[in-house]
Amino acid sequence: MPTPSLTDAIKREAIRLGFALAGACPAAPLAGADRLREWLASGYAGQMHYLPEREEAYAHPRSVLDGVRSIVVLAMNYRTAEPAGVGPGQGRVSRYAWGNADYHDVIHDRLRPLCDFVRQQSPGAKVRGVVDTAPLMERELAQTAGLGWVGKNTLLLNRHLGSWFFLAALLTDLELDYDNPHEQDHCGTCRACLDACPTDAFPQAYVLDATRCISYLTIELRDHIPSERREGMGEWLFGCDICQDVCPWNHRAPETDEPAYAPLPDRNPIELAALFALDEESFRERFRHTPLWRARRRGILRNAAIVLGNRPDAGCVDALIGGLGDNEPLVRAACAWALARYDDDRAREALGRRLSDESDPDVRSEIERATCQR
Repeated sequence: MPTPSLTDAIKREAIRLGFALAGACPAAPLAGADRLREWLASGYAGQMHYLPEREEAYAHPRSVLDGVRSIVVLAMNYRTAEPAGVGPGQGRVSRYAWGNADYHDVIHDRLRPLCDFVRQQSPGAKVRGVVDTAPLMERELAQTAGLGWVGKNTLLLNRHLGSWFFLAALLTDLELDYDNPHEQDHCGTCRACLDACPTDAFPQAYVLDATRCISYLTIELRDHIPSERREGMGEWLFGCDICQDVCPWNHRAPETDEPAYAPLPDRNPIELAALFALDEESFRERFRHTPLWRARRRGILRNAAIVLGNRPDAGCVDALIGGLGDNEPLVRAACAWALARYDDDRAREALGRRLSDESDPDVRSEIERATCQR
């Protein structure tokens, strides 16, 4: 099949399979690799050690597919309903995690037949589909493929979809017909995303300090959340959408018809006290095939305690007291911090009892600080 016809056919098949956007670009050295090195040197990656460990691999797409010549960059819309109000004892979950499936699984289920389609059109072609786990600079490639521009909050923006979409890529050793890069930045003088961030995660426009980002704190960080960051988390249990919610380009973005992303009744928002009743097995059963699994039980319960400390609810005191006896020190410490913010005799008594039994130095320090604050 001639190159333009093949490229058009791949795009049409991608749209048929459920992708909202498709653009093609050459596989070439990436200018963003130098910016990535500067970003890593600034310490902005925090505990995301997989980034510096693969730093050199990001310089060229051949690290993902040897002999690659072309990349088809794809976008899948995940916008569904608007966020529901968050009441007492509830926490917010980022929109992309409202459904009953992990987006990696959903997209790979579309990428596999798309790869097969390319092989059928060009037998012997090398093809690989990836979704944000390979060392690939998807946003730069998406801009090169004409899908949009990188906004001041560092997310890719499209005039039709806003930023409510996942990026994926199909790499091949075939030469395709390439789209024109998206050259224009449509953010203008707008600072909505920068000004709305409650943790000041943007040291400047187009630069994210991940160690301050609520999404990083609630998902990627495996340690105790720094005390100076906790209040800024507000009501966010998992992820954060603030810089997207305020973006003007997102206000008219269409809704997806992908059922896997439809919000479950218990995700938008989520009841926090019930999470403390989940042991490892029940947590796995409820969240194993959803994005929330990435934070694991200890991370989700840590986050739940922080939210309940930020938004005290008397009906959740017992759940937090139960968390003081959890097997995970990460959970116990967060519950101690949260209980210290309750004017409740049960909370005070529970902290005193736990201090006499606690052996973990970090948890003891948290309880001692909590006691001193009273």
